Amino acid sequence: MLRLYGSARSRGLRVLWMAGELGLTYDHKDWLPRSPETRTPEFRALNPNLRVPVIDDDGFILSESMAINFYLAKKHKSPLYPSDPRHEALALQWSLWETDRLDRQLVNYVRHSQELPEAERKPDLAEAAWKEIVPAFDALEAALAKSEWLAGPAFSVADLNVASALYRALVVDLAKWPRLKAWLHRCWERPPAKKARAMREGK
Repeated sequence: MLRLYGSARSRGLRVLWMAGELGLTYDHKDWLPRSPETRTPEFRALNPNLRVPVIDDDGFILSESMAINFYLAKKHKSPLYPSDPRHEALALQWSLWETDRLDRQLVNYVRHSQELPEAERKPDLAEAAWKEIVPAFDALEAALAKSEWLAGPAFSVADLNVASALYRALVVDLAKWPRLKAWLHRCWERPPAKKARAMREGK
């Protein structure tokens, strides 16, 4: 059986979403990145980086949420894994792009503009993050002007990977980016996305 280590309140969110899309049965270890369980010798043997998410798929150990999602989609021959090599390349492109251009910036912006108590916020950090987010959102808007989805004619692992990272953008005013806003809504309205979001929000 597939075992999934990682809370929905971590990057495990996107893996839980993917598992839902694929209809997988799995044993879930709902651990946060700094949970005591991730500091044990047993977990170190699974992932020397001491990070979640990690999967154990009948003895095959894999970490890094993007890689996990590509693996699961391909292994289960899901249409979420593009069969066209060009669409596959686009899925890789957008997933890697998100990790580089948006992931940390969105965390910093939302935490220091909304989530943290005002006394703990660092406005300069939020402002610097926003300056990097705007051109990234512009790039997504431009891509979505050409196609309804990021890597081919249908929802794919690319959309899931990027939209899951944009979970925090659900509370951001996206009026300037109407195509991005509509695309994000389409992604998060999928039943497996709603289920993963409910897990994250404790509903």
